[in-house]
Amino acid sequence: MRKKQTLAQRINIMRASVMGANDGILSVAGIVIGVAGATTNNFAIFISGISGMLAGTVSMAMGEYVSVNTQKDAQRRAIMNQKEALANNYDDEFNFVKQKYVGDGIDPQLATQATSEMMKQDSLVTTVRERYGFDVGEYTSPYAAAISSMISFPIGSILPLLAITMLPASIRIVGTFVAVVIALALTGFSAATLGNAKRGNGIFRNVVSGMLTMIVTYAIGTMIGHL
Repeated sequence: MRKKQTLAQRINIMRASVMGANDGILSVAGIVIGVAGATTNNFAIFISGISGMLAGTVSMAMGEYVSVNTQKDAQRRAIMNQKEALANNYDDEFNFVKQKYVGDGIDPQLATQATSEMMKQDSLVTTVRERYGFDVGEYTSPYAAAISSMISFPIGSILPLLAITMLPASIRIVGTFVAVVIALALTGFSAATLGNAKRGNGIFRNVVSGMLTMIVTYAIGTMIGHL
């Protein structure tokens, strides 16, 4: 029977999806707006956008795969270290957990009782959770994260690509700019929600970085187009 994913694992995969879509929007928007600044040829703009989409999809998927695997390796190493610590210095590990609970405001006697019960139940799980902040065995799948990014990146890329190629020439730059800003606000909000961070800050950073990217690439494209 397949093990059900935990909430933390599902959130990590959702994070990969949101960030993949966000990068797809931003990367391809920067490319097509930069090319649009250099040329009015729709075919050239479209091909550059498609190329950016394909390259970004592969790059994002591989990046997620490597990143998640690196995190898993670090977690496994931490578990190995904790097994050695429990074998050689059990009392020190017990006191660490106890003092952490006391530091959180729990009565010392109650902290001792709680630590004793949890250490008897599973000392490795308890100490890894308290020392390193993750649960033993709850790893995010690198394949799921990679596939999630591989799907979401081109989906995000579609918006700026369609906007720049389908809008009338007179408004396509401005129209793409506005569409991308709205999309980045949505992904910024989603990322902040998943990370339990301030939504306003997340939206602001995402939108500002996206605007700067488009402005800079358009300016560079315009200068190249006039050479």
